[in-house]
Amino acid sequence: MNKCDQCIVRQLSSLKALNKEEVIKLASSKTSYKIKKGEAIFEEGEVTNGVFCIKDGVGKLSKLSANGKDQIVKLVKSGELLGQRSMISNEPANLTAKAIADMEVCFIPKTEIINFFNTNNQFSLNLMQSVCEDLKESENEKIALVQKTVKQRLAETLLHLHDEFGEDTDKTLQVQLTREELAGIIGTATESCIRLLSDFNKLGLIELVGKKIMLKDVRALKKLADN
Repeated sequence: MNKCDQCIVRQLSSLKALNKEEVIKLASSKTSYKIKKGEAIFEEGEVTNGVFCIKDGVGKLSKLSANGKDQIVKLVKSGELLGQRSMISNEPANLTAKAIADMEVCFIPKTEIINFFNTNNQFSLNLMQSVCEDLKESENEKIALVQKTVKQRLAETLLHLHDEFGEDTDKTLQVQLTREELAGIIGTATESCIRLLSDFNKLGLIELVGKKIMLKDVRALKKLADN
């Protein structure tokens, strides 16, 4: 049995409200999985019947657009829970979750979560706050698409990748997205994203190392993102 009481997911998510007895129940009910890069944790339209805890790795939540493109909605990392909204609303998943780096996740059945929800007031409050935070984040992203230019959104996204996921040993961004994925996040065509990255490179804001990206002038990127 893995030690759920020491897991980063419990420390950072709504699960931190569980008492010792509840953690023991959690550990006995969960199932652990290794998810390889490119594999799905769950697909859009799938009934998940529980939540997934990200113990390690990085994933993306995406939605298939009308033109068949994979639109990234959010990047997720260790310490986060997936599938909370769908479980509470009793609806199929409205997003697809895939690994963009090898992941380790644990699945907790809905029956166990609902039991905690009904018996632990702090857990239920934490869970609802987490869902509300996700909705707020989604609203802010929609506003940014309208109010900010593509240049600003690209600068903001590069800073987010740097601040949230850190750097690799060669100083490039730890999380490396394809140009198509990056374009999907900022809401533009892949060709436009490639041109903007080239412009940023010429201005000395970033350095393109093959397909990798290194931030060279964080202060200038922040200024561009905020103006």
